[in-house]
Amino acid sequence: MEIGYVVLSVFMNGVLFFIGMSAINSAFDNNLRRRNKKLILLVALILWQVYILFIGKSGILQDYSLPPRVLLFCVLPAFLFTGIFLYKNKNYKWINNIPKHWLIFYQTFRIAIETLFVVSVAKGVMPEIVTIKGYNFDLIFAITAPIVGLFLFLNKPKAIKIALIWNYFGLLVIASIIFLFVTSIYFPKFYGSEIALMPKEFGLYPYPIVPSFLMPSAVFIHVLSIIQLSKKGDKNN
Repeated sequence: MEIGYVVLSVFMNGVLFFIGMSAINSAFDNNLRRRNKKLILLVALILWQVYILFIGKSGILQDYSLPPRVLLFCVLPAFLFTGIFLYKNKNYKWINNIPKHWLIFYQTFRIAIETLFVVSVAKGVMPEIVTIKGYNFDLIFAITAPIVGLFLFLNKPKAIKIALIWNYFGLLVIASIIFLFVTSIYFPKFYGSEIALMPKEFGLYPYPIVPSFLMPSAVFIHVLSIIQLSKKGDKNN
């Protein structure tokens, strides 16, 4: 099971790097600038994974006292990067050069992560409430990604509007999942328990990959897709 999280992380890093290379190739004509940008992207992805490994091995995330360590050390830095990076680059041409359906198909990885969640319950690493067995319906949402992506690829009528709504709904689903994780740790009485429902093993590597990389990457791609689909000239499709 632990290997599953690591393998999924490595694979999704590869997918992000591939998307990034495509964007860089479309944005720069100078080969030297292309190589430099690709190197920066690769180093940034590797360094973030090293940080996750370090923070996950340190045991600091096993402390469920306030302030919430997972939010401070994992979620907040990733969300700040997403906000700053996309705000600064929202008007750049490279965003529109990424095939629209790629960003939708990307979200299919959530099928794998939700499957891993179910296995994690069996191993005693997570409570049922944060999975499809409880109140997490992300698996159902993720199954629709290939359908919406195919609509865009085939340029079906209203595909852009459907994809936009779908992206916003995907962000709401992620918000509900964050709510489940936070309440299972800090507000267990919400579920009739006096103690935190999330086992402290969840704070050890590789599980911090979820709040530090996999979940934030889904948010990043959702927002990137919304920016791309909202550009003028696309709304009439």
